[in-house]
Amino acid sequence: MATLKHGRFVKMYQAFRVLILMQIKVCLASTFHTATVRWNLRAYLGVRRHTKGRGMTNTIKIVALGVITLCAMFAANFARDLSYLTHAIIVMLVAGGLFLMNVRRIGEPEAVTATGYMDDVVRYGVVATTFWGVVGFLAGTYIAFQLAFPALNIEWAEGYTNFGRLRPLHTSAVIFAFGGNALIATSFYIVQRTSAVRLWGGNLAWFVFWGYQLFIVLAATGYLLGGTQSKEYAEPEWYVDLWLTVVWVAYLAVFLGTVMKRKEKHIYVANWFFLAFIVTVALLHVVNNLTIPVSIFGSKSVVIWPGVADAMVQWWYGHNAVGFFLTAGFLGMMYYFVPKQAERPVFSYKLSIIHFWALIFLYIWAGPHHLHYTALPDWASTLGMVFSIVLWMPSWGGMINGLMTLSGAWDKLRTDPIIRMMVISIGFYGMSTFEGPMMSIRAVNSLSHYTDWTIGHVHSGALGWNGMITFAALYFLTPKLWNKAGLYSSKLVNWHFWLATIGIILYAAAMWVTGIMEGLMWREVDANGFLVNSFADTVSAKFPMYVVRGTGGIMYLTGALIMAYNLWMTVKAAPAKAEAPAAVPAE
Repeated sequence: MATLKHGRFVKMYQAFRVLILMQIKVCLASTFHTATVRWNLRAYLGVRRHTKGRGMTNTIKIVALGVITLCAMFAANFARDLSYLTHAIIVMLVAGGLFLMNVRRIGEPEAVTATGYMDDVVRYGVVATTFWGVVGFLAGTYIAFQLAFPALNIEWAEGYTNFGRLRPLHTSAVIFAFGGNALIATSFYIVQRTSAVRLWGGNLAWFVFWGYQLFIVLAATGYLLGGTQSKEYAEPEWYVDLWLTVVWVAYLAVFLGTVMKRKEKHIYVANWFFLAFIVTVALLHVVNNLTIPVSIFGSKSVVIWPGVADAMVQWWYGHNAVGFFLTAGFLGMMYYFVPKQAERPVFSYKLSIIHFWALIFLYIWAGPHHLHYTALPDWASTLGMVFSIVLWMPSWGGMINGLMTLSGAWDKLRTDPIIRMMVISIGFYGMSTFEGPMMSIRAVNSLSHYTDWTIGHVHSGALGWNGMITFAALYFLTPKLWNKAGLYSSKLVNWHFWLATIGIILYAAAMWVTGIMEGLMWREVDANGFLVNSFADTVSAKFPMYVVRGTGGIMYLTGALIMAYNLWMTVKAAPAKAEAPAAVPAE
């Protein structure tokens, strides 16, 4: 035990080690005990003679889960750090539970294959998106107040709930848990409707959903326990990254398989955006996380990229995580849900195609603009700057396309709060894709980078663009998925809209002001060339704006809680609509 040689975890580890060894002995004894094996074999074969059974696939599944459980036990026993130990226990419990569940199902008749669209997994996705959204916003609001009131870095919980541990938890919760679940759920919903077929791969979609939830739990617990690579948007350690790769390949297979077996000749533009997002994120993830584990029984790993190359790869990954995970995927939502809610066709289908190909070819080159004034050669950072500036026009082309889809339906802005959310999300998309290119310019970057202006930029995009379009999608999907005539309360949607909008404005405005002040204070020197302001002076001066930011966070969180209540009551209490026949045609 490298990090557990002393401290309060030693006794816990020793007790758990004894427990694990006992479990392994019992498992091995029962596995290889001849009488037990014979009885199980006879029972199994007897069942097989009288029932349809689940076949070889289920047998392989049971064996695989048993092996994973056993391997997780060994991993927990030999764990070199607390994060790895915790994750081994989680995997052991999950795999062991699934093993027992599948063993109990041996001999049960096979379920009748469902017809129509596979919407159960989308329903679960809506629930998961809502839950993780609230968790992520709560964590973000708390850490915002931690910066304003350092006493919230509670002394007795130091090392677990301090800002340094909770900040990556918040980032991953809102991007990967909230945003990722939203993307998986909406992409599964949209690809079925626009292809007129059920999801490909049978229960593989369920593997994607539950596998992704396991990834989120492993990542979050790892952050709190110190298992992190300390890389922006790529915090999880090597074994969590490997698991995400498996899940993501399955996600690609389900989505692409569904598109390939479509009944519609045309591939709707939203599916192009989703497919670009899935493929590119897979590429980014694999290349950025090429690491060598220090030990197979520890969480620590060493990245293969040296110095400047590592920084370049990281920001190639980081900026394209924004470009594809947070932009292309959510544009897939925009190009489906806005026309549906407005009951109008996309303003210009040709423009949507130009928007797609321009983004795909340009975004991938924009990452180096994060590395002005570093060891990266100037030509490389200038290249990133130029491509970022060029990105402005196609991004605004997409914004105009989304807004002009309301042509002939502008009156809905007064009566439909969901449309209002969609429009403001597109507005924030336009604002962020203007601000980003401007901030990439070297002279501007020298004033804004590493200041709170950048924090304001990131959050106006994440809360305004990604958050609002996701909220609108959840409001759109819930009545349809649960066969309800409409939402429980449109007034609550209005409350959510205004709370979230004002919250974003407070947050972004506070950070813009703080960023300018921060940049100026860092550059103020006296007659001798010494800095006038210390770091502590800067932090003290930012206090009022930090309080305003936290207040904006509270408003945004309150809006999300109202949404969660509204969706819950929609499912529970809203009147049902007349039953429709099983959906099979494209909508």
